[in-house]
Amino acid sequence: LNKLHYFRRSGVQHLLLQGVAPNRETPQQKPELMPSGKMSMVHTTIEENFLEGTLHFLSDFVSHQYCPPKEIISHLIRQILLNPHQGEILKDIYMLLMKIQMLHPANTATVGWDWTLLKHIMEDQEKTPGQLLFLQYVLQTLEDDFQQNLRLRLLQKSIAKKVLSCDKCFNNVKEVVEWLAAAVTGVGFSQPQEQPQEITSPSSEARSEQSSSAPWLASTHQAEVAPPAFFTQNADSLSNLRVMLLLQRMLSIAVEVDKSPICSSSKIANVIFPYILNIPLRSQREAFINTMESQLLRCKLLELLFQHSCKVPTTLPLSLAKILYFLSHFSVLPQYKDKSTWQTWDEMLQYLSLLLMSYQNVILEHLQSSLSDRMDLIIQKVKPKLQDSSDISHLDIELKIEDFNNRMEQLLEQPFPLQITEKLCMLRQLLLIATA
Repeated sequence: LNKLHYFRRSGVQHLLLQGVAPNRETPQQKPELMPSGKMSMVHTTIEENFLEGTLHFLSDFVSHQYCPPKEIISHLIRQILLNPHQGEILKDIYMLLMKIQMLHPANTATVGWDWTLLKHIMEDQEKTPGQLLFLQYVLQTLEDDFQQNLRLRLLQKSIAKKVLSCDKCFNNVKEVVEWLAAAVTGVGFSQPQEQPQEITSPSSEARSEQSSSAPWLASTHQAEVAPPAFFTQNADSLSNLRVMLLLQRMLSIAVEVDKSPICSSSKIANVIFPYILNIPLRSQREAFINTMESQLLRCKLLELLFQHSCKVPTTLPLSLAKILYFLSHFSVLPQYKDKSTWQTWDEMLQYLSLLLMSYQNVILEHLQSSLSDRMDLIIQKVKPKLQDSSDISHLDIELKIEDFNNRMEQLLEQPFPLQITEKLCMLRQLLLIATA
């Protein structure tokens, strides 16, 4: 079960709460709501808008035995943490909320936020100072409740099932993808106008039209001249990075909360794919793909990308043979053209190695099975099942590598750049390891 550490950790590190820990001495004691006398004191400070008093009383009154009612938690979030006029008090309110969460983890009945509030805060162009803290708190409630229900094998009763289920509320998951694309590009919150239902291999003219279908890319030239602030070394870029990592974690939970991670990852990958085609800079695309927590989702996305890049897509299931097919047949996408031709091939080779590593993780860790089934497979030490088409030989690998070398020599008409050679060597080694 230690291999399930991926879902047995805190989604947000409690950097400010190192002295607070759950009471392990009285685990059977059921918490109660705060007594009416104490609550009247809290309500008095709220009515008088005495924020310091509210925080002081709640910090004193919250304990292992007593927890505040849901409406008080909601007030702390909506009226104080997300109040644009608050400044220094944000740290204190965040610490209080996380203390309450640590001592009395939220569930579907007690959670103090809802998706409507999260959507409003994420899409508000005038960012509130507490936006990032709120997002961290939201993820912590999702994470703690997810882990608790995973241990009980009751994920259907989790907060994540209510707000991030691909079966029940897929529009919410689409919005997470939208926010993630905005965090990576720094261009705002908009979805591509048209998402192709059937991915084929279009002509260069059609690809050009598709690459301009996202309204949040006003101009590729403009993006190249002035890269988004996400990639500059300042406080805003660090904040965007943190937002991106938190949203990626949400997507990984969305993949796992339903009974079929394969179906969920396929649905989400189809939503992400048009964004990846329209992201203007390689550094942005790599940031989006490399920060994905779900290996299964990354697998599905990269498989879509390479299928789209092949003039003759293959019907093989994802396997080592299919990855070799991609090596022989993929071409660079017009949207990915950089300063020189070899750089686009270099990027695609990097993604192919990433696809291979993600595929290996998916197979070895049983990631195509639901979390409950995966726990049983790990306990029983069941060996991973490989696709029949994964039975490839060293000779197959060498022939495909040589075939790719010949293609590169014809296309580049120049000596191989060192980066291409290094990535080919790495891909060869990864394939040889996989066949072992």
